[in-house]
Amino acid sequence: MEQHLEQIREQQRASWNKFSPGWKKWDTLMMSFMRPTGDEIIQRLHLKPTDVVLDVASGTGEPGLTIAEKLTAGGRVVSIDIAEDMLAVARENAARRGLRNFETQVADVCELPFPDASFDAISCRFGFMFFPDMQLAANEMARVLRPGGRLATAVWAGPEQNFWVTASMGIINQHLQLPPPPPGAPGMFRCAQPDFIANMFRQAGLQHVAEIPVPTALPAGSAAGYWEIMTDVAAPVAGALSQATPEQRAAIERDIMTLMQQRYPSGEVTIPAGTLVIAGEK
Repeated sequence: MEQHLEQIREQQRASWNKFSPGWKKWDTLMMSFMRPTGDEIIQRLHLKPTDVVLDVASGTGEPGLTIAEKLTAGGRVVSIDIAEDMLAVARENAARRGLRNFETQVADVCELPFPDASFDAISCRFGFMFFPDMQLAANEMARVLRPGGRLATAVWAGPEQNFWVTASMGIINQHLQLPPPPPGAPGMFRCAQPDFIANMFRQAGLQHVAEIPVPTALPAGSAAGYWEIMTDVAAPVAGALSQATPEQRAAIERDIMTLMQQRYPSGEVTIPAGTLVIAGEK
C-alpha cells in the first residue's frame, strides 16, 4: 500500500482505539440505532446455517454477532477490524451472548490475510467511508468470497438525511471555521453519492448489485444525551472540539443544546437518519 494510504490507515486505527471506551459505554444505544441497516445486510446475504462469514470493520461486533446467532455449530463468523480495542469489546459482547462460533482478528481490509474463496458471505457495516483505498477493499472482499457468495455493506446517505451529524458539525464550523478536508479523505458522507459503492462492486466483479435506502433514527433521549453521545463516539465532533478553547467549547455546547431544544421542544430527542445498503453476488 502507498505510504500516504498507510498513514490514513494508522490514523484510523489510532482514532478508533481512542474512541473504543465511548463505543463500549454507548454500545446498546448505538447498536439499536444501527440495527435496521444490520438487519437489511443480513437479509441481503441469504445466509445458510453452515456458512462461514467475514464481518469487516466489525467494531464492537455487529452485525457479526447477530449473524453468528443465526448460524449452526457448523457455521462461524470471523470478525475483523484494524482497532484491537474495538474488537476487545466485540469479544466481551460475544462472551455475554454465549457465542462459540464468533472469532476476532486484527486485519486490514486492503490486505486481507485469507486465501481466495474463503467465505460464503461478507458483511461490512459503515466501514467503506473510512477505508484508505475503497476500490482495493472491494476487490479484496470479492477475492476472498466464494463463487455464488454475497457481499453486503452499509454507508451513510447524504448530509441532508443525517441531521444527527450535521447539527453538531454545522455549529462547530460556525465557531471554529475549520478547513474543509482534502477531496476523497475518509469521512461520514464519502460514499453517499448514489451508485458510488455499487459501481465499485461492479468493478470488483460482483453482479446482481442492488442499492437499498434504509431509514433509522438515533434515540438520543434528550438534548444533554445527544451532546454526550456525540462527544463520546463521533470522531469528527470530538476531533474538532479538541481544537477549541474552553470558551469556544462552552459556546458550541450551548448552541447545540439550544438547537436540539428548539427542534425537539417536547424534550424527547429522536433524530431520523438515512443509510444505504448495497449488496452484490460473486
